[in-house]
Amino acid sequence: MNTVINKYLILGFVKSLLNTILIFIALGIILNLFEEIEFFKNLNESFSLPFLLSLSFVPTLIMELLPFIIFISSMWYFSFLKSNTDLLSVKTFGYSNLRITVLLSFSAFIFGVIVLFAINPVTSIMVKFYEQTKAQYSRDVDHLISINKNGVWIKEKDIISSRIITAQSIEENFLQDVTIYVFDKNTMTQRIQADKVNIKNSIWKMKEALVYNFKNNITSEGAQKIENFTFESNYTFDKINSLYRNLNTVSFVSLISEYRELNKKGYSIKILDERIHRFISLPVFLALMVFLASIFSIGSLKKNQNFYIILVSIMTCVVIYYFKDLSLALGQTDRINLTLSVWMPIIAVTLFCSIGVIQINEK
Repeated sequence: MNTVINKYLILGFVKSLLNTILIFIALGIILNLFEEIEFFKNLNESFSLPFLLSLSFVPTLIMELLPFIIFISSMWYFSFLKSNTDLLSVKTFGYSNLRITVLLSFSAFIFGVIVLFAINPVTSIMVKFYEQTKAQYSRDVDHLISINKNGVWIKEKDIISSRIITAQSIEENFLQDVTIYVFDKNTMTQRIQADKVNIKNSIWKMKEALVYNFKNNITSEGAQKIENFTFESNYTFDKINSLYRNLNTVSFVSLISEYRELNKKGYSIKILDERIHRFISLPVFLALMVFLASIFSIGSLKKNQNFYIILVSIMTCVVIYYFKDLSLALGQTDRINLTLSVWMPIIAVTLFCSIGVIQINEK
């Protein structure tokens, strides 16, 4: 009998979760589709391409919102159990509120593990396709960045001149072994070389830079050595980071197996470790959100609480989302440990649930 009841509860929960995910996918596609249509409105492309790109992008968005989707679907499912008296029926077979919550929380944990090892690799491929396709249609061709095995290549253009910048590698806030070519129309007017360039701000700073001014017909023997040389660019380290280092294109499995290779490509160990902890914490976060939903909904047997459930769901999601965002921001600005910033929202939810478990177990 217990096996039958367990199967009934788990299948009902999974059905509620899948329905909620499908609703979010539909909403995500509709909302993102407007943005893609706006992007392609001046290009001779059919409607199928924006729709395909929306389908490729939305699964990654669902991955980010998964804890909140789990919470909403759990509230929905617990509300369903109460409305048709299934909760009372299950309790007659010796199931307590806590036992039901633990069963569904464990199901959410297993779902989180499946997401990491089976679904996340697929969403990573889809978002990589999305970014590569959008890059092909980018109209901002005057400003390009490419980072590959040959180093860093940057092209930028302003009203007066255009520049091509090459570097051996990028580490923290510095470009290593840098050469900057400055062009006036199709004529190279200047070449600047430096061993290291600080690109933390848009005003790049170099020490002992060699400046070759070909406009004045100065040969390489007459290069000017400048102790402290500054160069204004459209790019900063953070901007370059955001343009080429999208870890959403790297799955959890790839992140673990290619950790050293990713570090060599320029991803800092701190950022990689933070991403790994975010992945590892996902199943735990999902299980806790089920616990949180049960505290708000399963403790009472009153049926007419739809407004209360909707209000609590929205407010809880908003509070946790912004607390999670704040925690990550504090970690990324070195106010707190970056790993701690990933786990701090989970610790907070755990403390709240530990108090609420007593409440739901008494009812």
